[in-house]
Amino acid sequence: MTRAIVCGALGRMGKSILRLSLEYSDFQVVAGVENPNCINSIDLGEASGIQELKGVPLTSRLEEVLPFGDVVIEFSGNPTAAVSHAKLSAFANKAVVIGTTGFTSEEIEEIKSYSNNAPILLSPNMSLGVNLLFKLVEIASKVLKGRGFDVEVLEIHHRFKKDAPSGTALKLADILSKELSIERRVYGREGISQRSEEMGIMALRGGDVVGEHTVYFFGFGERLELTHRASSRDIFARGAIEASRWIKGKEPGFYSMFDMLGL
Repeated sequence: MTRAIVCGALGRMGKSILRLSLEYSDFQVVAGVENPNCINSIDLGEASGIQELKGVPLTSRLEEVLPFGDVVIEFSGNPTAAVSHAKLSAFANKAVVIGTTGFTSEEIEEIKSYSNNAPILLSPNMSLGVNLLFKLVEIASKVLKGRGFDVEVLEIHHRFKKDAPSGTALKLADILSKELSIERRVYGREGISQRSEEMGIMALRGGDVVGEHTVYFFGFGERLELTHRASSRDIFARGAIEASRWIKGKEPGFYSMFDMLGL
C-alpha cells in the first residue's frame, strides 16, 4: 500500500488525485495539505466534498502529517511552498512527487540537493503521453539536426493558468536546445525582421483548454508536427498516482517520468 499526502489537496489537480485515488486498492490518500486561507474544515472529506475521505486530516502544516505517509505529492501550485515541502519531506526520508511548475533554475537546483536524502521525482507534466512526446521530440531532433529544419513550440492552456510559457513547453524547448544546439529563444514576435537561428515559443490562453502542446519542424517542402492534446485533467492526476506508486521504496536520487516509463 502506498500512503500519500497531497499538497494542494483542494486545488483542481489535488481534487482529481483525491477522487481517482478511490479507484486503487494499493494507493491511499492519508492526509491533505492546503493554504490556510483555503481551509474551512480540518477534515479532508468534508473540505473536498468526497465522502469516502471523511476522517482524513487536512492541515496547512505538512510537518504535522508527514509521519502518516510514504510519499508526498506536491501540487500546491506555489514554487516557494513546493521547495519548502520538498525539503521537509526529504529530511523526513519521505519520497516526493512534484507536479508544481514555474520554478527558477536556482529552485530546481535546491530541490535536486534534497534528493541526496530521499527519492524525488519532478516533472512539469505527469501525463504519460506528454512524456512520450518528450522522447519523440528528442528522436526527431537527432534525425533532423543539420538538415535545414526550423523548430517552433506552441502551447495552449485555460485562461486561469498563471505561468507562461508552460513548464511542459519549456521542457520541450530544453530538449530542442540540447539536441539542435539552439541558444536563442523568442517568446512571441512582432516588428519587421527575418527569422534567424532561433526557436519560437508561443503561449495562448483562453477558455477551459486543459493543455495542448505542439512542436513544429519546418523544412522546405515538408513539415513535421508532434502534438499532444489533453481533454481531461485526470491524465495528470493518474500520472501522479502512478509516479507515487513507482517511487515508493526507491533509493535517494533525482528522478523524472522518463525513469518511471523506462525511456
